[in-house]
Amino acid sequence: MPELFGQPPQGLAIILFAAFLGGVVRGFSGFGTALVFLPLASPYLGPFGALIGLTIMDIFGPLPNLRRAWSDVDKGDLARLTGGCALLLPLGLWVLTRVDPDVFRYAVSLLALFMLAVLILGLRYNGQVTRAMVSGIGAAAGFLGGVAGLPGPAVILFYMSRPLSVQVIRATILLFLFAFDFLILGYLTGMGRVTWAAAALGLALAIPNLAGNWLGGWMFRPERERLYRAAAYIAIALAALSGLPLWG
Repeated sequence: MPELFGQPPQGLAIILFAAFLGGVVRGFSGFGTALVFLPLASPYLGPFGALIGLTIMDIFGPLPNLRRAWSDVDKGDLARLTGGCALLLPLGLWVLTRVDPDVFRYAVSLLALFMLAVLILGLRYNGQVTRAMVSGIGAAAGFLGGVAGLPGPAVILFYMSRPLSVQVIRATILLFLFAFDFLILGYLTGMGRVTWAAAALGLALAIPNLAGNWLGGWMFRPERERLYRAAAYIAIALAALSGLPLWG
């Protein structure tokens, strides 16, 4: 069968499914697109191809849920997270240019599994939260987003450990990741990494991702927080394990 977007039919089907599943997970939890999509797509697209596809599709995916998230988020914290992220994201991308693709795949999968373990264990930060700390979390997220394509873990772990409502946590993570997409797309364009083919694939992936986000947002109910988090954890674990280079 002929290839589309430079991918064999089986590979393209897996990439499209990863885009949809990542959207569903993010729609009801506020996070998870990269954690699901990158381990599954990186073996076919490579580090930068997967990042570009993820970034472009992820700009469109959360659109159905932005209005509700904007009404719930702490806008000062969101600005500090984004500012810190913008500072260290270029350093992470520079490190990625020096990394072997298999190392990237290990980093993505193992980081996803590490974050998952911490969430399941219920580790919590109970100290004082300062503005500088929030900016520092954003900077750490920017570095991890550049080197491994995963800006979420630092922010997710920090906010899910705070005594905030699930609506505020979900909104903060969702909007921060939305802002990150524009930051990394700008940096990647400046590095000359964004090609027409990669952009076309990202736009194509936006369709199943948007559908997944809509479905996940429709499913989201604050009173069913445990059920949705459990479903997100399972999806992330399966994607991370399947993305390990051990399987070929």
